Amino acid sequence: MQLQESAEMYLETIYVLSQKSASVRSVDVAESMGYSKPSVSRAVGLLKSGGYLTMAEDGLLTLTQEGIDAAKKIFERHTVLSNFLMRIGVSEKTAATDACRIEHVISDETLSAIKKYMEIKK
Repeated sequence: MQLQESAEMYLETIYVLSQKSASVRSVDVAESMGYSKPSVSRAVGLLKSGGYLTMAEDGLLTLTQEGIDAAKKIFERHTVLSNFLMRIGVSEKTAATDACRIEHVISDETLSAIKKYMEIKK
């Protein structure tokens, strides 16, 4: 299933929150992203039906292996792009904002070339 940008953003947020805390709930996602609880609830439902996460009876969200794999890929894109942009002189805040936009559309080929370039220029 091809993920849309919004679904990728939710997965990345859930992944990052799960790295900081053992328990992640929809309300945590809503607070982190600045979205309403109904919007998060709808997204969680779509991600559940897509096989990317499960929700326990107590409301805890857990990424499935497919969800973890997708979230790690998105997070890596964000990290690589942010670091690249900062390395070429973009401020940290702007780099993070721009990386968040670019990460959803950049090709694997271009990302791979950026990673290679960054390794060479260490």
